[in-house]
Amino acid sequence: MGSLDTSKEELTVLVTGFGPFKEQYPINPSWEITASLPDYLPPDRVKDPARQAPSYLPPVWILKHGPVRVNYETVRGLVPTLWDDPAVKIDYVIHIGMAGPQPVYQIERRGHRDGYDKTDVDGKLLGDEQRRKLEGDKWIWNDVPSELLTDLDIEQIHKRWVERSPANLRLHISEDAGRYLCDFIYFSSLAHLYKQQRPRKVIFFHVPLQPDQESLSRGKELALQLIRAICETGLGKEPAF
Repeated sequence: MGSLDTSKEELTVLVTGFGPFKEQYPINPSWEITASLPDYLPPDRVKDPARQAPSYLPPVWILKHGPVRVNYETVRGLVPTLWDDPAVKIDYVIHIGMAGPQPVYQIERRGHRDGYDKTDVDGKLLGDEQRRKLEGDKWIWNDVPSELLTDLDIEQIHKRWVERSPANLRLHISEDAGRYLCDFIYFSSLAHLYKQQRPRKVIFFHVPLQPDQESLSRGKELALQLIRAICETGLGKEPAF
């Protein structure tokens, strides 16, 4: 077991989820999953009950924000307020979003600055190509790379996440968050931290679009196990299997 870091009394993880996505998806599972999360990470459920050990993680406070409107300007204005709230220190952020119908759950390694050519729920384009030309070096993402990666150890997080999840589920690392609002909120967080020269302790979690109760319950459990994997990895802990 790794050494216990007692310098941190509590960890804070902020989770966001999106609101309705146009008329065909009035229920967005990303927000339903986010809203269902408890205020604190529950005690660990090890695979072998006979080897149950006290939790070696400090208490993990789960903050929820949303539902976030599927709108570029809303997201652009929101993200800095999530990270820069003087009243609370955020250790990690997980943005959750809806993907396609396939039963695949993905954590995203990177976000993209460019290529947002689809309208949001209000029929608006991002318009950053024109904005960049007009604003020059005052453009919000001037001198920000076209791709940014999370600073979290996504390989180790994925390994722990898979170990704690049912074997029949497809849990993947993805390199393309889709260049829509999911990618946009992820890159917005990555870029905000990059500009402030802060560690990019953020990840994006894509869930299938099904809003039935079984799917939402599964998504909730996977989100909790992802939070645990992120916190364990960040503190350098060994899981108590």
